[in-house]
This record gives sequence, structure tokens and C-alpha cells, in this order.
Amino acid sequence: MSTVGNSTNIFWQESPIGKAERQKLLNQRGCVVWITGLSGSGKSTLACSLSRELNNRGKLSYILDGDNLRHGLNKDLGFKAEDRVENIRRVGEVAKLFADAGLICIASLISPYRKDRDACREMMQDSSFIEVYMNMSLQLCEARDPKGLYKLARAGKIKGFTGIDDPYESPLNCEIELKEKEGECPSPVAMAEEVISYLEDKGFLQNE
Repeated sequence: MSTVGNSTNIFWQESPIGKAERQKLLNQRGCVVWITGLSGSGKSTLACSLSRELNNRGKLSYILDGDNLRHGLNKDLGFKAEDRVENIRRVGEVAKLFADAGLICIASLISPYRKDRDACREMMQDSSFIEVYMNMSLQLCEARDPKGLYKLARAGKIKGFTGIDDPYESPLNCEIELKEKEGECPSPVAMAEEVISYLEDKGFLQNE
């Protein structure tokens, strides 16, 4: 049985309404804010705060949360290396569609491998991929451990856990790097404001 990926009888259907028209309607420019970092670094907290602050400014955004997506779109994937690659690829493709729709798509995932994040960046052809690195130490993340996952990983009950027995590859050229201050994660509002400031400077919050 042939699959869509191998089929030769599929064709790209152009839409009568283009990205520029959608962006004009929303008075903003579509983009992907890709938040990466260790478990417990504050990715989801930032995503929620950023979405709320954007909404307060009348800007339309949507959060793609890694855990949420594993309840639906990616529920058939595990945590083996090849599954993690496919997980990020799918999220990248969905995020690209949201950005094309003119939305500010906030993707919140550990996404531990640099090559996979770079592959998502390459999907975007107009510099609208904004990588936000939650540069929080393993010690801080493990102390926070909001889901109790580090405790399970240390006890050997979770295998291949990022930061413990599987690597996390830090970004080399991210657009935004958020760091801990005096051993604590910055406040959600402060982090959101830093991202919003970047979006404003780059013209994503208005359609020129």
C-alpha cells in the first residue's frame, strides 16, 4: 500500500488568500517563538505568560505545548531518539502553519537536540523563527522539579531523561537567552516582557 509521502499524484493547492492578507487582517506578523530548555526551566510558565501579555495587547497567539501535543497529535510517539526527532518535526510543521495563518505561535518543548531545532528554523523562510533559550541550570530545574520527573529519573524509573541520562544541546545562536538570577528563575511577566520587546523591535506586533 502506498503512502502519501511516496505518492506522485498529490499537488500543492494554493489558497486565494495569502499570508500578507491574513497578517493585514490581524495587524501583526506571523512567527514562531520556540521556547527550549530543560524540564522545569519555566518553558510552559513563560509560554502562558507571553500568550496572556500578547492577548492584553490585542495580539493573537497560540501555544503548542509539548506535553499537550503528546495527548493528541504525537500520542503515537515514545521517547526513543527517532521518536523525539519525529515529535519535533511534526511540531515544527504545525507551528509553520500557524505562522502562515498570521498568528504568533508559541512552541514550548524541551527539544533537546540542536539539529532538530535547526531543522524547524529552516522550515521558516522569512526569519520568523525566534528561538528562546531558557538557560536555567540543572540544579535549579531539579530543585524546582514541578512534575517530580527528576526524582523518578534519579531513581531509575525514567530512562533517557534529558539532563540526567540523555543530553541537552544548548542553542548556539538563539535570538533570546533568559538566564537565572541569583539562583532563581526570573518572574513570568519579566520574561514575557523581554520576548515582547524583541517582537516589537522586529516588527512582529504590527503589520507594515
